[in-house]
Amino acid sequence: MVLKNALNSSTKSVSQATVILAIAVFLSQLLGLFRDRLLAGTVGASLDLSIYYAAFRIPDFIYSILFAGSVVVAFLPVFAEHYTKDKDEAWQMSNYVLNSFLFFTFVLIAILFVFASQFIKLIVPGFDSEAQAKTVALTRLMLLSPLFFGLSSFFSSVLQYFNKFLAYSLAPLLYNLGIIFGVIFLSPKFGIFGAGMGVVLGAAAHLLVQVPATINCGFKYRPLFDLRHPAVLKIVNLTFFRSLAASLSQINFMVIAAISSGISLGAVAIFNLSFNLSFLPIGILGVSLATAAFPRLAQNWAEGKKEEFYKNFSLAFRQILFLALPIGIMFFVLREAIVGLILQTGRFGMRDAALTSACLGIYSFAILPQCLVPLILRGFFSAKDTKTPAILAVLFVGLNVALASGLVSLASQANLFSSFLRNIFGSDQSPANLKILALCLAFLIALVFQFAIFMIFLYKKIGNFKLEEIWQSFWKIFIGGSAIFFFGQYFLAKIASILGHNFWGDFWQGAIVGGSCFLLYFAITLALGSAEAKSFISGLLSRFKRHGKPKTN
Repeated sequence: MVLKNALNSSTKSVSQATVILAIAVFLSQLLGLFRDRLLAGTVGASLDLSIYYAAFRIPDFIYSILFAGSVVVAFLPVFAEHYTKDKDEAWQMSNYVLNSFLFFTFVLIAILFVFASQFIKLIVPGFDSEAQAKTVALTRLMLLSPLFFGLSSFFSSVLQYFNKFLAYSLAPLLYNLGIIFGVIFLSPKFGIFGAGMGVVLGAAAHLLVQVPATINCGFKYRPLFDLRHPAVLKIVNLTFFRSLAASLSQINFMVIAAISSGISLGAVAIFNLSFNLSFLPIGILGVSLATAAFPRLAQNWAEGKKEEFYKNFSLAFRQILFLALPIGIMFFVLREAIVGLILQTGRFGMRDAALTSACLGIYSFAILPQCLVPLILRGFFSAKDTKTPAILAVLFVGLNVALASGLVSLASQANLFSSFLRNIFGSDQSPANLKILALCLAFLIALVFQFAIFMIFLYKKIGNFKLEEIWQSFWKIFIGGSAIFFFGQYFLAKIASILGHNFWGDFWQGAIVGGSCFLLYFAITLALGSAEAKSFISGLLSRFKRHGKPKTN
């Protein structure tokens, strides 16, 4: 009863909702790390793990085309518009929309289920026939997940409208728990298919936890179907370019899978594991802050308050910049400790860990731009422009494909580029490892280009969003970041020889070096008069005083 009441309760303020979402994102990311550790320890950087990640490509593509966050952005305002006028008509409309998108989902799933073998040959041409057949079977199993996620997206929209964020925030936690259950309890009997079953169970749990709260809001399912219903056509029109951009992202990962499948048995796994690690701060910091800032930015622009829009955009940009830059630096400095702590266990040995940490070192330089891109996208969306980001996404994918093909080819030859990679990451790197590093480097260059081109076009779209103010903050942040970059590497070299390279050694390296570097970073930025550092410290102090203040009757 207590849990039921909690799931059906509504948040009373934006700050309360933000806290719930932030905690949920953090816990979900931690579970994601535990999930990857279990996968790595159970099967290692093996062909089976590469098959597992490759099998995600088609289900993720379906979800990206039809849902991928665009449903929430498009359906929620349409539902709100109908609900304020006529509640019954709003629920009727929601059934038309839900059934229309389910129809498209079933059609896509059926087509891709039938032709899965042909698509898998394109996605992982480097796999042998047995590995491709295994990928096809796992893909067909996991095609159930976009169906559950699609339903879940609509229910999430309803819950957000009624401010019922608890059930919504629990969904990703249950998804990761489903995969963890599959790895622990099903993989011993079914191998990598056990993890695939966990994906389906997690997706089902992602949906089911939101059903009771959605029904409590007033939703009742009705088999209403009309592809020409005005609300269906409106949402399709609103989501077209966002869906295009999201699907291009999945196509990009398909191309990377195709290239990496021909490099080595574990190349797909190494690429995904290192990318997942680098995405940890992006999900917690970049996406969360951008999501929190979006409603205010959209309102400012809609009301014609451009100065307020510039002020709020600049503030959010500088807050992300202040935190993301040192985090990216720390990920680079502590890359070996991070990989050792999270992934190096069981069948995931030292060689796998060394290559993964090298890839993470490359991705760490993309943490800052990737944290800022979600906010930049919200800038476009606030101005009701979904077309420009979609067009720029095409350029990003094209550049990444060209760079990936070119750099991987260069890395396979004895030349300056392969020598450069060996000098940076160690002379003992095999030709296959050099190709994987080249693939990651291509992705990094494309991501930096994406960030730069997004900034240029956003400036053209909305005007000068206080770039001078951002620059004044940047140079202070950059000086602090540069200091901890050199100090961190020096301090780590000293302390690593004492603590050693094992689980607890890696833990204390991260805690001591990371903690010391962040203290130094705050000291330097405060000394330089960084407004972001002062704001961050004052915010912590005010929270401490508020929680430490004795209660009075």
